[in-house]
Amino acid sequence: MKFSYKFSNLLGTIYRNGNLVFTPDGNSVISPVGNRITVYDLKNNKSRTLALESRYNYTNIALSPDGSLLIAVNEQGDAHLISMVSCTVIHRHKFQTGVQCINFSPDGAYFAVARENLVLIFCAPGEITGEYNPFVLKRSFLGGYDDVTWMDWSSDSKLLAIGSRDSSTKICAVNYMQNFRTYNLSGHTDAIVSCFFELNSLHLNTLSRNGQLCLWECSMEPSDLIEADKPEAAPPARKRKVPNAFKGSDSESEDDIENNVEKQTVKQDLEADQNEVKDGIVGKTHPFFYKKLGRHYLANEPRKEKRDAMLTAANYNRRTKVLVVAFSTGAFYLYELPDVNMIHSLSISEYPISAAVFNCTGDWVALASREIGQLLVWEWQSEQYIMKQQGHSSEMSCIAYSPDGQYIATGGEDSKVKLWNTQSSFCFVTFSEHTSGVTAVQFSRNKKFLVSSSLDGTVRAFDIIRYRNFRTFTSPTPAQFACVAVDYSGELVVAGGQDVFEIYLWSIKTGKLLEVISGHEGPVASIAFSPVATSSTLISGSWDKTVKIWNCLESNSEHETIDALSDVTCVAFSPSGEEVAVATLVGNIIIFDVKSATQVSTIEGRNDLSSGRLETDIVTAKKNAESNYFSTIEYSADGECILAAGKSANICIYHVREAMLLKKFEITQNHSLDGLNEFISRKHLSEFGNMALVEQREELEGGKVAIRLPGVRKGDMSARRFQPEVRVFSVRFSPTGQAFAAAGTEGLCIYALDKGVVFDPFNLTLEVTPKATHEALKNKEFTKALVMSLKLNEPNLVTLVLERVPHRDIELICADLSPDYAQRLLQQLARLLQSSPHIEFYLQWSCCLLTTHGYRDGVFQHTALLALHESISRKYEMLNKICDYNKYTIRVLLERSENLKAREDHAEATNDDSDNEMLLIRRPGDKDLECQFSEGSEEDSDGPDSEDNDDS
Repeated sequence: MKFSYKFSNLLGTIYRNGNLVFTPDGNSVISPVGNRITVYDLKNNKSRTLALESRYNYTNIALSPDGSLLIAVNEQGDAHLISMVSCTVIHRHKFQTGVQCINFSPDGAYFAVARENLVLIFCAPGEITGEYNPFVLKRSFLGGYDDVTWMDWSSDSKLLAIGSRDSSTKICAVNYMQNFRTYNLSGHTDAIVSCFFELNSLHLNTLSRNGQLCLWECSMEPSDLIEADKPEAAPPARKRKVPNAFKGSDSESEDDIENNVEKQTVKQDLEADQNEVKDGIVGKTHPFFYKKLGRHYLANEPRKEKRDAMLTAANYNRRTKVLVVAFSTGAFYLYELPDVNMIHSLSISEYPISAAVFNCTGDWVALASREIGQLLVWEWQSEQYIMKQQGHSSEMSCIAYSPDGQYIATGGEDSKVKLWNTQSSFCFVTFSEHTSGVTAVQFSRNKKFLVSSSLDGTVRAFDIIRYRNFRTFTSPTPAQFACVAVDYSGELVVAGGQDVFEIYLWSIKTGKLLEVISGHEGPVASIAFSPVATSSTLISGSWDKTVKIWNCLESNSEHETIDALSDVTCVAFSPSGEEVAVATLVGNIIIFDVKSATQVSTIEGRNDLSSGRLETDIVTAKKNAESNYFSTIEYSADGECILAAGKSANICIYHVREAMLLKKFEITQNHSLDGLNEFISRKHLSEFGNMALVEQREELEGGKVAIRLPGVRKGDMSARRFQPEVRVFSVRFSPTGQAFAAAGTEGLCIYALDKGVVFDPFNLTLEVTPKATHEALKNKEFTKALVMSLKLNEPNLVTLVLERVPHRDIELICADLSPDYAQRLLQQLARLLQSSPHIEFYLQWSCCLLTTHGYRDGVFQHTALLALHESISRKYEMLNKICDYNKYTIRVLLERSENLKAREDHAEATNDDSDNEMLLIRRPGDKDLECQFSEGSEEDSDGPDSEDNDDS
């Protein structure tokens, strides 16, 4: 119950590969992130990653027009039909090969799938079609002689434009048409990138990879197309041998083969029917053909400087008639059709843009780059970013939680330090002062700054409030720093060297080097300060098989040495500061008492880190497991458990006293990564051995090969490509204990406690039931009802009881509670403050509870107080922005009303003066003249106000 952690979110990885999709309302963008799918809510500035997971990376996604169904296809052709309401996979379908593109029809009745050079049209399940069996094949087409690259539906969902890599575009009808046959368009000299129908028209625009745009005009209107009955299929006697183009595997259904055979016979039948068509048929009077209106070369002038620039992505908004084209140079251009006038251009990076898509209104354009994992949403009219997110371009090596749990700091091998908001899951600041890989990060206790160590020989301190690097610490001799730590007071920072075997101590305030601590005979792998305020104890672990205990306030480097019997990979202090956990190279975690330097217990965890076999490994997975070890460990908030991970996809939670495994988590099932399989498949073995050891040069990749260099484990150290290896670089518990974060190959995975489906009672007895709780509420026995709801530990029931209590009785009920129930009530209040609109009511509960029981020592746990502080801080930040906005709005309205009132007074004064003058010059018989004069003066007086109102 205590460790019912479930996958909550994915940070640090924004975009990997594939296409982007906007939701129908245009406020959210959906992006495939590895083998997961992330939804970015642009309106509320939040992101969430769906809990579902594929066995391989997703490459194509498509969203239904009503936004309820999502189809995602991975690299191996496994299609998942996902309900966006429940966020679950409701059906799986296996295609024979990978899928190039997938697209829903505008009416939501069909969706088309392009597989190699075949296009398959399926009936979409739902109320529109009345078909609830998913993936029911309706028709199939041969797209071209090469792979299909793009598909687009007409507005009436009758025609489908299919762009192919053989530079041709094919137009097919979903249903059989009496006056239409499959039509081919040619004229491009390179592969088709995209093609788009116009709104409520059959006019077509096609784009090729060399930047060529062709505008096509159709001779027919959509209303001229006449549907015909489906021609009868050829009798069994006429069946011919299936050509190679339509051959499938043995698992392919007979219906698919029938459709392929029928596709060849339908053409002959339609030609015979057309010969029999008499005069007067629409097909005769309105022949179907396309006329080329023009050919344009987009962004021709900038591309002359870079001759290898290619058009990589394009999208068209039919309502606004605006076309966006993106190039391999990192620039994109907006054109207005059909005049092809460039209205906007921007360069976002030096890397190719992989995907581009408009939202429904055409105001926002989402752009993504696969090379650097960047995703941005650009509003081209106001020229500002709606969202701009970029993850670490290489592995995320270290993470750290802020003391209140609101922020997570990450450091990567791309020499950047990023800060992430745990509530919105967005990165809000990036520090790029380091010039080499970041090895460790840590927050100060007061949350005002964080420090990071790097292999560039510097330790930097960053101000979290002003977002700047205000201190840079260096050593007298150049050194690569592998670890860093800050003491409890936030005045001292210490870093360990990787190549000089020394520890350096600096002062945060002055920036001066206070001491160089020597004693280790190998690289310093990890260091940690005591978390107790009254202690300045420092623990350091090294590859020289020793752990040393230092007192930083003493001189002459006085220390005590503990023999760990193996190389030390990580050390961690318990929250009480009395124990220290040491992870060693043999896969053990040793617990030592700090004061007596004696061993308390040993956790043998080598067998818990199950290891897989890499594709290029010669040894077996069982032999690999003998070299496993924990590279990162962390104590839980209560100090009873240890979180440990290493070169594996598993994360283990151990009980410290019992030295036993409590739970194991697998962070990923993505087989696109290397190291998950225990055995090499026989299909990868040949008479020459493992095919993964053979260099496979790809002609289109410029001679790149798919095999790693010997000894390379991280990043692309050369022109060679290889699959990343699954491993966990760092794990950290949140200060509240409600979640933990793991930085791995996939990114930063957040696991949180799932309280909704877990029944975890406290001191439960037979008479404690929900019915008895409701009866106590009915009799106004509020204390009894609250205690029973806390025993049942059901959040909905606790919320009901709390909100039934009158506000004047809160202080009396808090005084009647015992310390155990006061602790549990504080945890419930911290949870309710995050989502409930009754902020003042629950703040009164919290204030009375803390005032009544806060003077006793040990009543409230540190984690409960941190959770309450985190909830109140979030509410303060949110309400502070709203209050500031309302304050400035009211100020503008008041100033506006004062201006209007002054103008009205001035107008009334003008009217009074004119009336007085009229009374002085009035004569008998001038009544009509007086009325005309007064009406004219009123019009003149109302004129300025009406114009000002229009401007406002």
